[in-house]
Order: sequence, then structure tokens, then C-alpha cells
Amino acid sequence: MTTAQPAHFTVAHALKRRVRIHTPVIRKDPERAYVLEILLRKNPQVKRVRAVPDIGSVVIHFDPHGLPRPRLMAQLDAILGNLGNKKKAAKAARKVDVEGPLKEVSVAVEGMTCASCSLLVELMLNRDPRVAQASVNYASETACVVGDIDRDDVYELVSRLGYEARPMDTLSQRRLVIEREKERLEEARKRMIVAGALTLPVMVIGMAMPHAWWLKAVEFALTTPVVFWAGKPFFTKAAKLAKQRTSNMDTLIAMGAGAAYGYSLPAFIANRHHLYFEAAAGIVSFVLLGRYLEERAKGKAGDAIRKLIDLQPQTATVIRNGVEEVLPVDDVEVGDMVVVRPGERVPVDGEVVSGVTTVDESMLTGESLPVIKEAGHKMTAGCVNGNGTVRFRATAVGMDTVLAGIVHMVDEAQASKLPVQKMADKISSVFVPSVMGGAALTLVGWLVAGAGWGKALANAISVLLIACPCSLGLATPTAIMAGTGQGAKRGVFIRNGESLETASRLTTLVFDKTGTITEGRPVVATFSNTGPFDDKELLDLAATAEHGSEHYLGKAVLDFARSRGVEPGEAEDFHSETGRGVRASVQGRRVVVGNRALLDEEGAVIDGLEAEAQAQAAEGRTPVFVAVDGKASALFAIADEPRETAKAAIARLHDMGIKTLMVTGDVEAAARNVAGRVGIDSVVAGASPRRKLEIIEELRELGDKVGMIGDGINDAPALAAADVGFAVGTGTDVAIEASHITLVSGDIAKVADAIDLSRRTMRIIKQNLFWAMGYNTVSIPVAAAGRLTPMVASLAMALSSVSVVTNSLRLQKGGEGES
Repeated sequence: MTTAQPAHFTVAHALKRRVRIHTPVIRKDPERAYVLEILLRKNPQVKRVRAVPDIGSVVIHFDPHGLPRPRLMAQLDAILGNLGNKKKAAKAARKVDVEGPLKEVSVAVEGMTCASCSLLVELMLNRDPRVAQASVNYASETACVVGDIDRDDVYELVSRLGYEARPMDTLSQRRLVIEREKERLEEARKRMIVAGALTLPVMVIGMAMPHAWWLKAVEFALTTPVVFWAGKPFFTKAAKLAKQRTSNMDTLIAMGAGAAYGYSLPAFIANRHHLYFEAAAGIVSFVLLGRYLEERAKGKAGDAIRKLIDLQPQTATVIRNGVEEVLPVDDVEVGDMVVVRPGERVPVDGEVVSGVTTVDESMLTGESLPVIKEAGHKMTAGCVNGNGTVRFRATAVGMDTVLAGIVHMVDEAQASKLPVQKMADKISSVFVPSVMGGAALTLVGWLVAGAGWGKALANAISVLLIACPCSLGLATPTAIMAGTGQGAKRGVFIRNGESLETASRLTTLVFDKTGTITEGRPVVATFSNTGPFDDKELLDLAATAEHGSEHYLGKAVLDFARSRGVEPGEAEDFHSETGRGVRASVQGRRVVVGNRALLDEEGAVIDGLEAEAQAQAAEGRTPVFVAVDGKASALFAIADEPRETAKAAIARLHDMGIKTLMVTGDVEAAARNVAGRVGIDSVVAGASPRRKLEIIEELRELGDKVGMIGDGINDAPALAAADVGFAVGTGTDVAIEASHITLVSGDIAKVADAIDLSRRTMRIIKQNLFWAMGYNTVSIPVAAAGRLTPMVASLAMALSSVSVVTNSLRLQKGGEGES
């Protein structure tokens, strides 16, 4: 069936009951993404919506019988068109006007050897008129390109510069990229060992400054393979860059080693005394040693994401046409029946159809105890099956699984650039040409001063080699990789580098109550019926009205009714008032279940329940009224205990100098009871989602750096508006997608962990930048003054990069000792 091409989005992929799109309308706009989700959810045929505003992605699960895909596409295009028309005038930040829907292409880039490489690739990508924005990260060796450009075109642009781009759309492709990294590291080790073994005797002979021709011949014979085999990648890359009329650190190394070898070869043939073969061999060997150590250290910094990727099995057992087949995990489709046997990892997300087992979900929740799984329960990719065999229907595959979402979140964080890194990039972008100019001035200066060609050339080569921008380029991304990786191990997933940096400066944290400070497992403590109905009839009315609600309190009412043998029916005219309650028509009666504010708005009469509601609230319980046909008929007192770790977490935040505030829709007495038990500074009760948003904005206007911690749909606007939004991972998808940092297990003690990690990461970054800039500031004049030989310069250059990466790896240790 052909349909009109949508104007406001592109379809990434489409299955029978699910479609995934990319749209610029919600990109980098969490509030607009939240509005889009709400509008789509109003259609009863839309079963689930998940928007990712950072990349402008939306996944929609729908009923194709009630809502055919062409009609869904038309409605979606119209909604996005309306949202786009209301968008504020775009800030003049885009360098080009890319027409049509934006696409995001993420690729791994092989062959980058220093920070200058990543800057060069980024510069060339950004010059393409089809690209709106490109970002290349040297430490993670990835590129993210946004614009009206296809993946193959990105590959071509990258390959033109002598680098190789590889896909990383699925976890299997990411695993292949990691395998390639291991192969390259092994190849680098071999080159380093061979070069080192050949260079050692050359250096011994060179220091002896022999007169015998045969010893010079040995120097020549050993140096030649070091320069032209072990050092071949330097010259190859330099030549490709020269064709593009640009340069990077490989250019400097090729020039340095080539100049030393080129000067020595005719001198050897003419049997002159001063040769620099040991300098040429030493330059190549020391740089290879430094890069090998640097690559190993970078690999350790990326260990967290490698371990996450390894959680997904490479194959899955699927039942098709009644026959079991073992397929590559990328071939599994939504709706497939998947079999998981004891000890196997779950390959994709799904819902159990038959069988009973236990599953270790510690990779998601941090809880060591296995969770029982039976029909109707969810299975999550990457978790380990226990001692039972289950069959489950796949509900999410590929990059739509929870595990893939976590990997993507860590990827985004590690690939992002902090404001401080952008300053370092600007310095590095002009560094190589400046160093070339400095080396030329050094050569000319020494010649003018009367030094011979040999000494002048050696000093110029030293300047070329000592002034490496690699340490400057590695200072920030390696720390981000190590920091976000350490966070992932602790169950703290950081969406981007800006969030990591901003979290270090937070002064105030705003908490939601239910499901955040409390466990989110409320139960009905008392039930009072004052109406003209018997208990069962009243519970039937209340439970049926709450049947469509996703709120914790509504679920508590449902569970209580079912425990009394009442199974709710279907309500009519159901309407949910976020944070306040629900209205519905049940059996021809107008039923309202919610807080006092909702009943007041409804005009319901409250007789005899007010005093009891206040008494229950003073005990820390939440009063929920039931009004039938305009008269309050019952009161539920719902208890939800604070999390065990809440009090210690709040105390730790206070020790860190952070103010705490609880903003909740609950009544004043219940809110203050919970706040007092956990030690929170102040409370705002009866707050609607709009009021929560207003409080965040008011605090920011007062100059506070504000963090917001929540778990529900009603928290999403405030989470998006805060400087840093922390979502409790056990909460709703909307809250998680609107947040900047996700606490997977729901343990709010991890908020303090996240802030502490942020502060330590920023401290490491500042140390790295101080060392990198200080190193170049001191070393270049020393080299120009003739105080360093080319070999010493190349060794110092290599060690400067290794020292920065090693310093970043301290983040992978405990919380102490990084200052």
C-alpha cells in the first residue's frame, strides 16, 4: 500500500504492530516529546509510546486492526506538524539550513591515532552541506552525524580522509567493532615489539658514535625496517592527509622520523661521521610504545560498555512453524516465540507465555536475589535465566531492548563533549600548523646562530615531536568514558556529558514522594465506608473507576478490592487528573476517586470523613476519597513506607552541602510525616505537575543549580526543566526519557553516588587539562632551546598521553583518592 510521504518524520523501521520514526520536531526538546506521548496515548489503539528526545526518535506500539498503519502515519504527521508550528523560532546556531527530516547516523571510526584525527574528521563532516551537526570522539572512536545524509555517504566522507567507518546499529555490530579493536591492539603490540627489538642495538651503536663503516651499515640495516615497516602507518596517513591539504600528529611524526632518516642516508653513503639513524628509529619506537600503552588504557576506560554489550547472547532459540531454530539474535522479530533454557541469557525483551523460572536481574536492578517469572511477566535481554525453561513472546528486539537502550545511553554520554572540551578542541585545531611553524623557526634560528645542519635539524625535529596535542584531546573524553563507565557499574546511567558536568555543581535537589522517597508499593491500611452501599458494591465502583489508572495509589485500591474478591469491570468516560485522581462513569453512576482538591472541584459533599482523613495523614498515610454521584462515600488510607536507604541518602546529600526539598501531590500532613522520617529540609504538598515545574523554574531563577528526582508521568515536565533530572529506573518510560540520569535500581542513595562521581570526574578533567597544557607550555621552549634530543622528545610526547589516560582510570576505583 502506498501512502503520501510524511513531511515531519522519517520511518526508521516498521513492523506489523510497531513503528519507529525519527523527527526533528522533538529533537533535544523533552517537554515537546512528553506532549507528543500524551497526545498519542489518547488514542486507545496506541498501546505504548516511547520517545527519545535526545535523538528525535519515537517508538509506537499499536493495534493494526483498530488503527491501520497509513492512518497512524497520517495522524502522527498532523500532530508533529502542529507541534512544529508552535515551536519557538530556532536560535541561529545551525551553520546550514538542511531541508527535510533530520537523520542521525552513528558509526565507529577506525584509524584515528590522535586528537587531531578526530578534529579533522569532525571538521570535514561539518563542511558537508547535508550535515547539520557532526561530533567525533577520539577516546571512544565514534562519530555521530545529524543531517539529511545517508550512512553510505558518511562512510565515503570518512574514507576519503584515510579512515574507515563501520556500522554500530546493533549490539552484534558493536561486538564486531570491539573484536576489531582487539585485533588492532594485537597488531600494534607486534609492531611495538619488533621496532623495540631493532631499535635497541641502533641506539647503543649511535651513542658510541662509531667511525667504522660496518657499524654504520648495521645502523642503516636495522633502522630501515623500523621506519618503513613499523612506521609505515605514519607515512601512509600523512600522505593521504597531504592530498586533502591538511595534517595531524601523524604528519609531525612522519616529518620527524623522515627528516632524521633522510639526513642520515646520504651521510652514511658519503661515510660522514654524524648520523641520526638512532633518532629516526627511536622516534618510531617510542611513539609506537606510547600509542600501544594509550590504546590499552583507553580500552580499560571503555570496559563498562564492553561488558554491557557482552550481556546480550549472539544467538536465540526461536520456534517458527512449530520447529525450534537457533538464529542470530539480530534475526529475531517482534512476535517470535523464544525459548530460554536453564543458565542461558535472555536474548531479547519479551513476555512469558508458558513455564516458570527464576531470573537474575541484577544487571538492571542491582538486586542479587533471583526474581520468579511466570506467564504474563516481562523478560529483559541480558538477564540470566535460572533453573527453569520458559517460552516468551518477543516484544522488543535489536536497539529497542532495555539493554540496547542502556548501551545507547552510555554511548551518548561517552561521545558527548563538555564545554571545557570544546575549548581544548579549538586549541588543538590550530596546534599542528602552529607546531610546524615553530619547528621551521627553530631550524632557521639555529642555522642563523651558526649551528650546523645536523644540530639545527635535530632541534627542529624535537619541537615537532614534543608538541603533541594528544594529551589535550584525551583529557576530557577519557575521564568521561571512565566516569560514565563507573556509573554504569553502579546502576547510574548518565545520558550525556553536560549532565555529568552539571551534576557536580548542583545546590538543591527536589524530590517527588511516592515511588521516589517511598517504596512505590502502597497498600490500603484502612478502609472506611460511610455511604449507602455495602463494602463489596462500593469497592466494585471504586476499583472499576481506577481500572484504567497507572498511578501507584490507584493500583493499591485495585489490589485491595481484588483481595476482597472484587474483580473490576470496564468504566466509561474515564478521565485521569494527573496527581489528583480519576473520574469515570460506572454502572450509570458518576464516580470520583482522588484527593480532597479533586472532590472539591467536583462539588462533592464530604460528611464525617474529614477528621479521619486528617488523622490518617498525620500518621503518614495518604487519604483517598471516593465520591459517588456527588457525595463522599468512602475513605482509603494508603500507606507507603520510605525506602530503607532514603534517610542515609538524604544525610549524605546534606553532608555534601546540597539542600533538599520534597514536592508532592500528597496532603500536607502525610508529606511532612515522610519528610520528617527521612530528614528532608522542606516540603511543598498538594503540588500539581504544573506547580512542580514552576518550583523548578523559581529555584533556577534564584540562582540555584537544581536537580529533580522523580518516577512518574507527572514528574516528566519537572525532570526535563531541571538542570539535571534523575529518574528512578523502576518508574515510567516517560519519566526515564525526560530525565538526564537514570537510577536503575530505584535506590535514591545512588543520587549521592552520581553527584560524587560527577565531582570526581570534573576534578580529574581539570587535572588532565592542567597537565596537558602545562606540558606543552614548558616542553616546547625547552625543545627549541636544544635541551632535548628527538628520542627523548618522542618518549616524553608518548608518556604525556599515557599519563592523562592513566589519571582518568583512577575513576574506576573507589570514591577516594582522586583529589
